[in-house]
Amino acid sequence: MTQSPIDSAVLTELQETVGADFVAELVGTFLDEAPGMIAELRSAHEAQDVDRFRRAAHSIKSNANVFGAQELATAAKQLELGGLDAGGSKAFGAVDAACDEATAALKALTDA
Repeated sequence: MTQSPIDSAVLTELQETVGADFVAELVGTFLDEAPGMIAELRSAHEAQDVDRFRRAAHSIKSNANVFGAQELATAAKQLELGGLDAGGSKAFGAVDAACDEATAALKALTDA
C-alpha cells in the first residue's frame, strides 16, 4: 500500500482544533492558490530574484506543513534554503510532483 502524501495525524489535529468546515475552506484556498505559488517560484527563479524566490518557497513550505504535506514541505524547504542555485529542473520536478500528490490527496480527504 502506498503511503499518503498527507500526514493524517496533522490533518486530524487541525480539524479538531479549528473544525472540519474551516479546514475544508483552508484546503480550498490552498488548492486555488497552489498553482500561483508554484508559478511565482518559477518566475522568481527566471528573474534571478533571490528574495522573491525564497519567499515563494517559504510560502509553499509553510502551507504544506499546515496540512501535513511533508514531501511538498521538504521539497520547498530545499529550495528555500538552497536559494536560486537549488532551483534546477530536478528540484522543480520534485516540488511539482509533491504538489500534485498533495493536492489530489487533500481533495480526496476533505471532499474539496
